[in-house]
Amino acid sequence: MRWILRFALLSAVTLLAACAEPEQDVNDLSAEEIYRQAEADLDAGEARTAGRGFAEIERLFPYSQWAKRALLMSAYSFYEAKDFQEAQSAASRYLDFYPSDAEAPYAQYLIALSYYDQITDVGRDQQNTVEALQALREVVQRYPNTEYARDAELKFDLALDHLAGKEMEIGRYYLKRGHNLAAVNRFKAVVDEYQTTTHTEEALHRLVEAYMALGLIEEARKSAAILAYNFPGSSWYEDTYALIQTDGQANASDEGNIFTRTFRQVILGDWL
Repeated sequence: MRWILRFALLSAVTLLAACAEPEQDVNDLSAEEIYRQAEADLDAGEARTAGRGFAEIERLFPYSQWAKRALLMSAYSFYEAKDFQEAQSAASRYLDFYPSDAEAPYAQYLIALSYYDQITDVGRDQQNTVEALQALREVVQRYPNTEYARDAELKFDLALDHLAGKEMEIGRYYLKRGHNLAAVNRFKAVVDEYQTTTHTEEALHRLVEAYMALGLIEEARKSAAILAYNFPGSSWYEDTYALIQTDGQANASDEGNIFTRTFRQVILGDWL
């Protein structure tokens, strides 16, 4: 029993001594030591802790080569931790300090990714989509011959398609509730501003629906003609053509009918 009590007492004293031992102050470490510890944290999956560690180097050893490397690693670590605001802040500081550096394209790319990864479904606010488009355009325009530019172009197209999808959702909402003029404005925005996206075909068809509901048959036929010329094999055009015939004035077998004349006029227009 005495042996057990003595062992328990010794264990308690050892534990208290360990707890009382002060942790090493980061101010006592070199820049390299802090950097290596932050790397270890990142490898261990502690991205946010790593980001803070790299940021300490910038604070304690400004203008050093370790600070330069750590600043970019801080941005990457915070991005991995999905702390997008901190990632953007660190990457922006890197661009401010080292705008001509070889790693500057990557810093700009991280900023763009931080916005892109926050894009939500089309039912929500699309401010992050707008910010992502602007940041992705910066990558393409400022660093056109880099691997980041190629990926940024792809993501730009996807983000643009997403933004067009938001316009389509609102337009369908208005059309379904009979707010046809408001619907026209949304669908025209897709055709005029997002005509390279996957939503253009449907937008033209919906324009035909909205114009016909408003009694603007000539405008409906013009939109149908644009759809016919640019997307002749589209299922949306088939629906549009069937819709056009229902007004009782167009005759598909008549070479001189107004639909055919409008088609010939529109294919000569600026849009095409």
